[in-house]
Amino acid sequence: MSLQSEIYEQPELLARLLLNQRETVEKIAEIVHKRNIRYVFLAARGTSDNAGRYANYLWGAQNQLPLALATPSLFTYYNRPPKLDGALVVGISQSGQSPDIVSVIEEGRIQGCLTLAITNAPSSPLARSADLVLDIQAGEEKAIAATKTYTAELMAVAMVSAAIGDDKSCWRELGKVSDWAEKVLKQDASIARMAERYRYMRECVVLGRGFNYCTAFEWALKLKELTYTVAEPYSSADFQHGPIALVEGGFPVMAVAPRGKVFDTILEMLGRLRGDHLAELVIISDDKRALSLAQSPIFLPGGIPEWLTPIVSIIPAQLFATYLTLAKGLDPEKPRTIIKVTETH
Repeated sequence: MSLQSEIYEQPELLARLLLNQRETVEKIAEIVHKRNIRYVFLAARGTSDNAGRYANYLWGAQNQLPLALATPSLFTYYNRPPKLDGALVVGISQSGQSPDIVSVIEEGRIQGCLTLAITNAPSSPLARSADLVLDIQAGEEKAIAATKTYTAELMAVAMVSAAIGDDKSCWRELGKVSDWAEKVLKQDASIARMAERYRYMRECVVLGRGFNYCTAFEWALKLKELTYTVAEPYSSADFQHGPIALVEGGFPVMAVAPRGKVFDTILEMLGRLRGDHLAELVIISDDKRALSLAQSPIFLPGGIPEWLTPIVSIIPAQLFATYLTLAKGLDPEKPRTIIKVTETH
């Protein structure tokens, strides 16, 4: 099974990316420092868009760089691109093939902006259009559902942050990511058994907040494309503003709740969902209080800094989606109606 094997490749891939591309990332940071960069303008689609959500939080929190997510249709169909003065224009794409993402990078160069492509295809149209290229070096990804390319994109985003911030402690923490990823994979068998419980699930919500807002979206995406579950991602804060009315006894709620700045608010929400709404909870966390609320707890290794938890927390979510696909009698290698490379305009 290529999907499962690619999930298992991630610890080695992350370690290799850190080793091989640190010098490249530091050169990118050096060039960024020389330019009067006031903000980041980022274009992506699908799974890569979720990597962009991670960059939105991380580059904002760690590097004080505001980030705007592009609306590519303004560059293609409407032909009315915004003014990008002072922007670092970034395109994230596994294949580097999507014309609308390429169009954003091309417009950035026309307007004299510094442009960066983060991609698994260094000879792609996206890479050829950019001033700077960061090859995530994930190798061929045969499975239609992206797994290893997603965590490699997250790792690349984190490396850029560490290099721009010139923080040695960040680099030391990045050096531990592959070990944490290896540890979380050891729950494979228990996650496989857990997934059986949800084989008749048709709908759910997926909650995350802060750095793991991206994880909620990516977990929901995997559930949609592999298991055909109507999985709606929310910030745990936004969820309180109306959507919580969805939840009644037994309604499935997936949540990513590692320790960190937003943990207490998520813990309070999970307590309400379990106690007042009688929700069915699947929780990924490194905190016993959160895990004790779950009918289906998934453990994260202790000691992961909050800014790096998205790289690790998505891995058990990938396993959960894979095993739920099998429990439903579906083929994780052949999800219906979707293809590996989607070229949007």
